[in-house]
Amino acid sequence: MKRLLDNARNFRHRVAPESETFRRFAAGQTPGTLFISCSDSRVIPALITGAVPGEVFEIRNAGNIITPFDPDHSCAESATIEYGVEVLKVKDIVVCGHSHCGAVGAVANDSDLTSLPSVAQWVSSCRPALAPMLGTPPDDLTFSKYVQRHVVAQLENLRTYPKVRAAVDEGRLNLHGWYYRVDTAEVLELDELNGVFNRN
Repeated sequence: MKRLLDNARNFRHRVAPESETFRRFAAGQTPGTLFISCSDSRVIPALITGAVPGEVFEIRNAGNIITPFDPDHSCAESATIEYGVEVLKVKDIVVCGHSHCGAVGAVANDSDLTSLPSVAQWVSSCRPALAPMLGTPPDDLTFSKYVQRHVVAQLENLRTYPKVRAAVDEGRLNLHGWYYRVDTAEVLELDELNGVFNRN
């Protein structure tokens, strides 16, 4: 912790406070992409994408889960999506799942989460999309097939948001699905037309 705190205290010196980039932040932000990923410490959006400060708006939660739109129930995810699409006018939304995902793995393995009731309730939203695959032990600890199916489901959930759907229909917003291998740093992108994740 001390190293992290020392780095935080010295951050302004390391990034040259006279930098025009940081001075511009006083006027607001104009990110082009909303990046939705897992809270997992091995998944760092800026590191993976090479994004600079101000370029990517983020949602990070356990399992990169986006629950379907519910007009009677708002949450941090729905508020961030609404703000990103309507106020910041992001042009792209990326849902990035990752290998060795604990949230998806818990569902795939039907793990006992009774001692973690909040986690159990949160990851239960993954179950319907993964239902056809459940009952068969995962091939390996990457959970690749499960995570990729999960990413597709989160994109479908995104499309239930009226603001997202309208922006997509108007051609001002594109949705993307990514799969990141934490052990190889490989990124695959979803080809929605063919339903496969490709290297390029």
